[in-house]
Amino acid sequence: MNIVFDNSICFGIFLTTGAYFLGLNVKKRWKLAIFNPLLMAILFVMVFLKITDIHYEFYQQNTQILSSLLTPATVCLAIPLYKQIHMLRKYRAAVAVGITSGVMANAVSVFLLCRICKLNHEHYVTLLPKSITTAIGLGLSSEIGGITTLTVVCIIVTGIIGSMCAELFCRLFRITHPIAKGLAIGTCSHAIGTTKALEMGEIEGAMSSLSIAVAGLMTVIVVPMAAGWL
Repeated sequence: MNIVFDNSICFGIFLTTGAYFLGLNVKKRWKLAIFNPLLMAILFVMVFLKITDIHYEFYQQNTQILSSLLTPATVCLAIPLYKQIHMLRKYRAAVAVGITSGVMANAVSVFLLCRICKLNHEHYVTLLPKSITTAIGLGLSSEIGGITTLTVVCIIVTGIIGSMCAELFCRLFRITHPIAKGLAIGTCSHAIGTTKALEMGEIEGAMSSLSIAVAGLMTVIVVPMAAGWL
């Protein structure tokens, strides 16, 4: 059964935002990390498209307006950073070392994973940008010869897992300082993880926002060099 909507753009917007708000309600109801609102929204949209036999291409074309808001939404994360600029100045050395360590750890872990799983070069460069925001990762993957569609999937999955497991890992490794929490979350799980960092506290959110921008720029420099490792 193929469905044709007169106002297809409104359909795409309402379906996407409605699925997300439904995911928020699920998270509020059961309060479990696995019920991440973004993950729930993805599942709800998939089920709806499958049941109604609506092609994904139709849905994608009519949600471009939401995709275009991704970059300005990321820029808006600079607001909590501005509010905590004094913390950045005070701990600038720790911030620089923390973000650099995170970017290098990502490159090394992807390399080791690909060697263990015997993945080829194309898969390797596809995975390298997984911990930076989609706006940067998509272009970087295309430039170094990766599969851009899989890169987007990896970026989303990385962000969701980071958001779901952030508090657990902080407790497990006894990370208590708000700056350390924010830097770790932002460097590993970009904007999606930053939403969780903002829930944890204003300082965590500000540091995570900083990590998105700096880690993205550093990754653009590191990834082309790391692409030659495999």
